[in-house]
Amino acid sequence: MKKFIAFTAIFTLLISCGKSSDKGELVGVEGKKWHPEKPFGMTLIPGGSYIMGKSDADLANVEDAPTKTVTVRSFYMDETEITNSEYRQFVEWVKDSTMRVRLAILADMNGLTAGASTGKGKNAGSIADYAFNDTDPEKMTAYDKYMYDNYYSVGTSDDQYAGRRLNRKVKLITDTKLYPDADYAEVMDSMYLPIEESYNGLRTIDVNKLKFRYSWMDIQAAAKAKVGTRKDFIKTEEVNVYPDTTVWIKDFAYSYNEPMHNDYFWHRAYGDYPVVGVKWTQAKAFCAWRTLNKNNIIKSKKKGRDFINSFRLPIEAEWEYAARGGLESATYPWGGPYTKNDRGCFLANFKPVRGDYAADEALYTVEAKSYEPNGYNLYNMAGNVSEWTDTSYDPNAYEYVSSMNPNVNDASNKRKVVRGGSWKDVAYFLQVSTRDYEYADSARSFVGFRTVQDYMGVQTTGAGKKK
Repeated sequence: MKKFIAFTAIFTLLISCGKSSDKGELVGVEGKKWHPEKPFGMTLIPGGSYIMGKSDADLANVEDAPTKTVTVRSFYMDETEITNSEYRQFVEWVKDSTMRVRLAILADMNGLTAGASTGKGKNAGSIADYAFNDTDPEKMTAYDKYMYDNYYSVGTSDDQYAGRRLNRKVKLITDTKLYPDADYAEVMDSMYLPIEESYNGLRTIDVNKLKFRYSWMDIQAAAKAKVGTRKDFIKTEEVNVYPDTTVWIKDFAYSYNEPMHNDYFWHRAYGDYPVVGVKWTQAKAFCAWRTLNKNNIIKSKKKGRDFINSFRLPIEAEWEYAARGGLESATYPWGGPYTKNDRGCFLANFKPVRGDYAADEALYTVEAKSYEPNGYNLYNMAGNVSEWTDTSYDPNAYEYVSSMNPNVNDASNKRKVVRGGSWKDVAYFLQVSTRDYEYADSARSFVGFRTVQDYMGVQTTGAGKKK
C-alpha cells in the first residue's frame, strides 16, 4: 500500500510538471474572487479603536468599568434585537425537524425505507413517505452508500441515528382528518400534551419535546491544551428552544401580567417585538441554527459558493463599540447626557419615573424598529430589552483583558454580561458603558439578544481616512 501511495505521488508530480500553466512561478491557488455579502437585516460595523468604560462619574460606585482604549475588528450586527417572529422561525424549524425525525425512526423500526410508498397500493400515503432519505438504494451514490454502511447505519454511542438524512420534500400533514395511517397519528400525538393537560378543547404542543442538538469546538481550550486530540474539544449541546413565557409572572410578584404570558411570544400581534424569556444557552443555540440554516441553503442551491462563517453573540467590547455608533465618550447611543430630545420626547424605552412605566409612551416592550437608530443604524441599543453578550462577567475584567478584541470567556463562570438596559430599568442602565449580568441558565422578561457575524477581511475600519 505504501509503495502504491509513493508511486501515485511521484506519478502525479510528473503529470503536474508536464501540464503546468504557471511556468513554474509561484502564483498561488486559483479560485473565485471573494465578494463579501452583507447578511440580511444586518449592518456593517467598521472596526477601530475606542475608549471603553465609564467616561462620566460612576454614580453607582460599582467601579467595574474603568476607561481603557481597545480595538475591535469589523463585524456585522443585527440592526434590531431578534424578534418574536424571527425566533419563532427557529422554533418552527425545530418542531418540524423533531416530527420528521420521529416519523423516520418509526418507519425505520417498521422496516420501511424511502421509496416504499409508491403512490398506489397498501403503502400509498403512509409513514414510509417520511422514512430516512438515505435508505433508497436507487438514489444512493457510491459515497452515500459508503457513509451509510460505515457510519449512518451504526450511528454513534449516544445517538444511533446520527447523520441520517430526513426527507424534507414531503410536507407534514397537520389536519387530523388527513393523517395517512395509525403510525403517523401515533407520532403526531406524541408531540402534544396529554388530553388530561388540555383545556377548552385546545391541544397544545409539548414544548419540552422541542430540543435543538448541535456541536461546536472549544478552540480556546484546544489552543491552550498540551495534550489531547481534536475530538476531545468537540462539545455537543442539546437545548430546549422554547422561551420561558412564565417570566412575565415570575419576574413580578403581586402583579397581573397573564396576558403577556399567554400571548406575547406566539401571537402575530407581537411578531415585531423583541423575544424575551430566552436563556443565554438558547441564544447560543439560535446562533448555531442560523448558521446551519443558511449553510444548508448554500449547500443545496448555490454550488461553488463558500459557506458563511458563524453567527454568534457579540463580545462585550463589540457591543459597546457598536452601541456608541461612532461617538467617542458619549453617555448614550445618541450622544448625551439627556434621555429626551429638544422637543421633550424620550429617546428610548425605559422607566423614567418611579412606578411610571408609561411615561415614555410604552408600557412593556416596543417594536424592534422603534425610536431613531444610532450612527451605525442600530435600533434600541439603549432600552427596550437588555441583550446577552458572549462575555463572562468579572468586575475586574478591564484590568487584565487584552486591548485587542478584549473578552473574558470562562466556561465555569455562569454570570454572563448583559448590556443596554431595558423597559423596566432606570436611565443608568441605558448608558453604553454600564455593565450588568444575568446567569446563563436564567430567563427574564426584560432580556433578549441580537447576533453578529465576523467580517471576512480587515480593510474596513472606522479609524483613519477613508479611501
